[in-house]
Amino acid sequence: MIIPALNEGNVAVITGGASGIGLAAGTRLEAMGLRVCLVDLEQHALDAAAASISGNVWTYTADVSDRAAMEALAERIRAEFGPVSVLMNNAGVGGGGDALSNPDGWARLIGVNLFGVLNGVQAFVPPMIAGDGPGLVINTGSKQGITQPPGDTAYNVSKSAVKALTEGLAHSLRQQTGDRVTAHLLIPGFTYTGMTARRLAEPPPAAWAPAEVVDFMLHGLREGDFYILCPDNETTRAQDEKRIAWAAGDIIENRPALSRWHPDWAEKFKSWMEG
Repeated sequence: MIIPALNEGNVAVITGGASGIGLAAGTRLEAMGLRVCLVDLEQHALDAAAASISGNVWTYTADVSDRAAMEALAERIRAEFGPVSVLMNNAGVGGGGDALSNPDGWARLIGVNLFGVLNGVQAFVPPMIAGDGPGLVINTGSKQGITQPPGDTAYNVSKSAVKALTEGLAHSLRQQTGDRVTAHLLIPGFTYTGMTARRLAEPPPAAWAPAEVVDFMLHGLREGDFYILCPDNETTRAQDEKRIAWAAGDIIENRPALSRWHPDWAEKFKSWMEG
């Protein structure tokens, strides 16, 4: 399927664009002929990112959790380039903690991972709707927002909310624009990004590179997928489907919360995955 929003000369805005999946997306879209606006917190990181692409790339510093900053950014980019065709809300942080800890970390994480996406949507998408051109919105979610592994509950909460937000956005866009402006949820697998590098010095064999995620994303977009569920080098699509189905089964069968990690359900989950 041809995606008009990805036509040569169109403008793409990518948050969290200085590294990882955001930088890989910027590199790929610039190579396709788009004019790419990378957004991140630190100018020196953006300068290095732009130098690595060395093409039609412009950089902007902004804190995505700051609604006024994102509104000002949207106005500036529209004034400099005209309509935005592609918005990728990709900025994200981890390290929030479990439900009983780190309230400041929770506030920062939810501010970036959830309100950063909402601020991007509300700053950039209304002009897409009001215009007459094609539009594409990609929000970066996570499998952790679906299967809820214990540990960083704050991160899970934020990505669950991004899933719900993007589903609702897709419905609203369908009602208001048909298929002219669309929204999609990118769900990466294990990917070696800057966030991963803080705990792993070298890319592990199981992880995909950010460029692999972006190539899979573009394939999913061309297929018209809303849920772009990425595998990786250790997890297949079939395994993801079974884990997601098990998580939904906790509600349907009234199991204990997060039964996949509950000692009384460990053998049943193992049998489920092997069956």
